[in-house]
Amino acid sequence: MQKTHIKSLVISGASGGLGLALARHYLARGAKVAAFARRAELLQVLAKEFPGQVYCYALDVRNAAAVQNAANDFIARAGCPDVVIANAGVSAGTLTEYAEDTDVFQQVMDINVLGMVKTFQPFVAEMRAARQGTLVGIASVAGLRGLPGAGAYSASKAAAISYLESLRVELRDSGVKVVTICPGYIKTAMTDINPYPMPFLLQADEAARRMAHAIERQIAFTVIPWQMGLVGRALKWLPCWLYDRLFAGAPRKPRNLL
Repeated sequence: MQKTHIKSLVISGASGGLGLALARHYLARGAKVAAFARRAELLQVLAKEFPGQVYCYALDVRNAAAVQNAANDFIARAGCPDVVIANAGVSAGTLTEYAEDTDVFQQVMDINVLGMVKTFQPFVAEMRAARQGTLVGIASVAGLRGLPGAGAYSASKAAAISYLESLRVELRDSGVKVVTICPGYIKTAMTDINPYPMPFLLQADEAARRMAHAIERQIAFTVIPWQMGLVGRALKWLPCWLYDRLFAGAPRKPRNLL
């Protein structure tokens, strides 16, 4: 399988968790990174850690104009990136019966799905023209089956998986690759609040290393770690009656308003 050398890339959600681990992984290898995140002060900390390599863009991926301006600036200063990683995402426990959760559903979908679209959009034409580049979407094993108490998150990740597949087919033979990564549990602030066991939990830096391996080899679809891939595949093939019975009493992420 082809391996590509990465000199420059864009990462959304780069101020913490998995996004920060990915940024540090590539920065440590000499790459230039356009770091997108809402928390400007944390981006500046990263920039001081890797002087001359980090391009800081404090923005919200829901704001298409802000993302477009950042993309234009980075392309003008560093050229078309080799890789764009749409990593920004949020998770929240939700229940449809509560009216106040409707806004949470909206925010989760806007960030996890439309935020991915808005992160990719400014770079697609540039990559097509160059006939090279890789678009990477961070989905989740939670998108393989709907998890009780996590309807918004599961729906957003299922939508992301389907969107990325559509995009991959659209860009076939263009020179632009699309990589879908479905992580299992990664130790971050997002998972620290989970009140249940998390099998095959990975540290963020180890997850980033494994993801970089998949990205550099342009693997179309992968689950990390591989053990969660086996679990996800098994769950996917369970008949609905059995899945419903097994998961009806499963522990749930606490409801929270974003």
